[in-house]
Amino acid sequence: MAVPVEALSLDPHAQGTLQVRIQQMIAQGILAGRLAQGEKLPSTRRLATHLGVSRITVTLAYTELVAGDYLTSRGRSGYFVSQNAPGPPDFPLPERQDAVDWNRALGTRFAARAEALKPMDWARYKYPFVYGQADATLFDHANWRLCALRALGARDFNALTSDYYDQDDPELIAFIARHTLPRRGIHAKPEEILVTMGAQNALWLAAQVLLTRRRVAAIEDPCYPALRDMLLQARCQLAPVSVDQHGLQPDALPDRADVIFATPSHHSPTSATMPIDRRETLLDRAREMNALIVEDDYDYEMSFQNSAHPALKSLDRDGRVIYVGSFSKSLFPGLRLGYLVGSEPFIREARARRTSVLRHPPGHIQRTTAYFLGLGHYDALMRRQARALHERCTAMGAAIAEAGLEVVGQTGSGGSSFWMRAPDRIDTRQLADRLRAQSVLIEPGHSFFSGEDVPRNYYRLGYSSIPTARIPAGIALIARAITGSG
Repeated sequence: MAVPVEALSLDPHAQGTLQVRIQQMIAQGILAGRLAQGEKLPSTRRLATHLGVSRITVTLAYTELVAGDYLTSRGRSGYFVSQNAPGPPDFPLPERQDAVDWNRALGTRFAARAEALKPMDWARYKYPFVYGQADATLFDHANWRLCALRALGARDFNALTSDYYDQDDPELIAFIARHTLPRRGIHAKPEEILVTMGAQNALWLAAQVLLTRRRVAAIEDPCYPALRDMLLQARCQLAPVSVDQHGLQPDALPDRADVIFATPSHHSPTSATMPIDRRETLLDRAREMNALIVEDDYDYEMSFQNSAHPALKSLDRDGRVIYVGSFSKSLFPGLRLGYLVGSEPFIREARARRTSVLRHPPGHIQRTTAYFLGLGHYDALMRRQARALHERCTAMGAAIAEAGLEVVGQTGSGGSSFWMRAPDRIDTRQLADRLRAQSVLIEPGHSFFSGEDVPRNYYRLGYSSIPTARIPAGIALIARAITGSG
């Protein structure tokens, strides 16, 4: 029996090329039982006409499904669902009535956290002033693909398939040690470096290893919301410390703090850069308190207006600074690749904690990134991004000034966002909802602050993913929305 062509349609929300989406459509139909073994598929010509795609696209999709034994080809008779194709379970699934009292059963709660700062479909908006997203027009797709293919080759079979257990790709570690860290003034041995699943995983590992319920963690206020969430989950005592135009204020630190979390190069979210003399003061204060410092250097590559200051870790002479770096911010967020740098005893414990949770980041991702870095593609990409961000920053500054909006963050060294303040009467959560209807995305700022009675009139405008030409119109819409509020 032939499957009617009308029964097949592409999911408009599916990802990937047309060929991949057609493969997914048919494979999912087979797995769900809508397409039975032995059924004949529509001809490539009929399905192509029905879907509005080229015939060769359908033919290639069918060919891949034949290779995967989902379909079989019978000469001139056409394509059929294979007799070996997987299907739905041949037993009825029992109806389930959940009788568990989950309020009582859950030993620890993790779901109560700050809401997401941006919608998942941010790319469909015309004016996405969101932070930290990759720009497809700037990324080096061709060379990344070549590096990924090279990492799939026979020469790298062990890097692709091996279980490193608690170790990392030696080529990636070597590049970080010899090239990445020296640029920040840091010298570290391989055993003092640990690859992580992004900077957030690195911060989580640091919190897991260093903090207990009796210990105090000092955090910036405002700060990266996900850091505050993971510290609350660690059940340590939190001590928010206000920041000024130069970042964290060492003199405002509490008398007792075991671990200080700081973003000296680009404070999150204000983009303030801590000057060298304050960094020295922070190190002195930490030494007096016998505290450790976790330095999140998440955005140093974006210092396109002035040369980046040396990392706080480079000024550390007694091993109390733990350094967090990330390739996910500079390459693309979905990469989820970062690293920790610290004294051997700390890295040893962080490595053991990582191993118990995820063993190690995928070998293929590590080796691909090592090639992309080692062949010079990363540096070329950073230069291209810096030029684009400098242009967008200039356009943002001019548009904001013309619109009369208030900037309260510091953008003197670069970055990729502006920290803004609306009039006191404005709740930027409501403002964001109104602007979203006009295809404008902003990030309300309340989530960055600690405590109950937080200010509601701050917001962040990122420019890493919005074309320069759209910036003035988007800023004008924000200004009109603020003027028309209240």
